Amino acid sequence: MSRHFPVATVGIIGGGQLARMMIPAAAQLGCEVVVLDPTPSSPAGQLASSQIIGHFDDPERLRELARQCTLTTFDIETIATEPLQQLVAEGHSVVPAPELLATIQDKLVQKRKLVAADIPTSEFVALDEPDARSMLEFGLPLVQKARRGGYDGRGVAVFTDVIIEERILPVPSLLERFIDFRCELAVVVARSHTGDTRAYPVVEMVFDDRMNVLDLLLAPARIDPEVAARAQELAARTVAALDGVGVFGVELFLTRNDELLVNEVAPRTHNSGHWTIEACRTSQFEQHLRAILGLPLGDTTQHSPAVMLNLLGAPDAHGDVVIEGLDEALALPGVAVHLYGKQSVRPYRKMGHVTITATDLDSALAIAQQVKGLLRITGTERT
Repeated sequence: MSRHFPVATVGIIGGGQLARMMIPAAAQLGCEVVVLDPTPSSPAGQLASSQIIGHFDDPERLRELARQCTLTTFDIETIATEPLQQLVAEGHSVVPAPELLATIQDKLVQKRKLVAADIPTSEFVALDEPDARSMLEFGLPLVQKARRGGYDGRGVAVFTDVIIEERILPVPSLLERFIDFRCELAVVVARSHTGDTRAYPVVEMVFDDRMNVLDLLLAPARIDPEVAARAQELAARTVAALDGVGVFGVELFLTRNDELLVNEVAPRTHNSGHWTIEACRTSQFEQHLRAILGLPLGDTTQHSPAVMLNLLGAPDAHGDVVIEGLDEALALPGVAVHLYGKQSVRPYRKMGHVTITATDLDSALAIAQQVKGLLRITGTERT
């Protein structure tokens, strides 16, 4: 099959780190990238062929993006779907589909969709008007999740043995049964327009309790091969149930009796898949482009054990970005540092990540602990 150069011009709604990491993969495949983001010189805008300055929900800026591009995708999910549906009605291609995005954006609708497809997940109920009495009737321990807008630990409140009214999220929510899990897992799944599906190896996630954001990731997860195979199958089945096209992050709980439950689905490249850049035959970013452009999906084989850690802004960091310990971290074997090009820092903001590859997982984990002690993102202002 013959293709002209450039192979495609890809529009990305959102100029954050996910879009930024997709651009080198796009260049490798002979594609150009145009980014829409309200922040001049956004992380992705620094590398893209061009950036349109505008809000993600601005119909005119979205239309301008779509007109310049072969198809449009997104690196964030908190965007209005109505303008995207209008673009599709006008003949433009938006992948993943706006209807799928709308389903995933509302966590209650997402959970109901999973249950309807016979996907195992935690018990839940809707909570339109949150109050302590309704929560106690559901029973402790529980997790309250805002139906819309939550990410990186925001919009989530956990109540174990008592309801603290000041911590109740005052928005339409759902209540989920708290799962006493052995570990949290994730599987990145790619699915093409024809239904061809590839699942990456299962990874194990360790979260920072302060902000409930991913702190450390181990690839592959330290679980039995049989459990890993079931997790990959469940994740693939979940994306198929959503009729997804592109790359999706599927988060799961592994209970203490080896039951797997789907927690949430992200309709985009995912923090749990960054390690694939260094440790897999095909990165999640190249895979997403392959899937949405109708190119053959790539090999998801992992060739090196890997540990990934997020680089967050220090608890007291504000102002311009200061990177401490970069030289020392880069001197360690197998260390790949990714800085996201963000112009300012604030406490716990995602500023980058580090992937460490080694001959075995224990060696990679030991080096990762060294990196954690060396590399720190602070700012020119301290609180």
